[in-house]
Amino acid sequence: MVKIPEFKNKELFEQSFIHRSYLNETKKKVSSNERLEFLGDSVLSFVVSQYLYSKYPDFNEGILTNLRSLLVNTKSLAQAARELDFGKYLKLSKGEEESRGRQNQSLLADSFEAFVGALFIDSGIEAVKKFLGEVILPKAELYVKNRAFKDPKSLLQEKIQAQKQASPVYRVINEEGPAHAKIFTVGAYVNEKLMGKGYGKSKQEAEENAAKEALGKIRLEKKNK
Repeated sequence: MVKIPEFKNKELFEQSFIHRSYLNETKKKVSSNERLEFLGDSVLSFVVSQYLYSKYPDFNEGILTNLRSLLVNTKSLAQAARELDFGKYLKLSKGEEESRGRQNQSLLADSFEAFVGALFIDSGIEAVKKFLGEVILPKAELYVKNRAFKDPKSLLQEKIQAQKQASPVYRVINEEGPAHAKIFTVGAYVNEKLMGKGYGKSKQEAEENAAKEALGKIRLEKKNK
């Protein structure tokens, strides 16, 4: 199991796990992890982009973008956070605790980004590269081997076109949460039929997750024929 890097600044480490809901229930003067999450998102994208650019010189911009998306999407980051047992470090309100916040995919992914931001401030970019080189970057090879780097929307488009049907249409079904932390629900429709639903922190991410669900249904239907 990968060891969590040691921090010189322990308060910075702790801050990376403070959810904003916790601020209303503590008398301590602390800040949430949202600013660290903002920084960590950019640092993560930079390190992953640099790694993919160097490792796969023959891949075009589209493939590199899809690969990066697979490595840093909410599901991938939440999985890495679970493997590192980040859930136990989270500081949450009682309400978040009761609603299983420590297992919440979005909260875990956010904490991972915040941790990366904190690690960058505490120990620099090389420490971040070493950390990500153990928990995120090795997965790229598996995606390449399985040719998973085609994004779900492109794969769904190909499947639907092969069936001589109209291209999938994506529609926002619901939006919830504050403006800075919205969660989108998007539906993937084929000939007005809802084929899949997806959730995400952006419309793009929700559309990809909707396409994934639709692809799963198509595979299942094919298997049951």
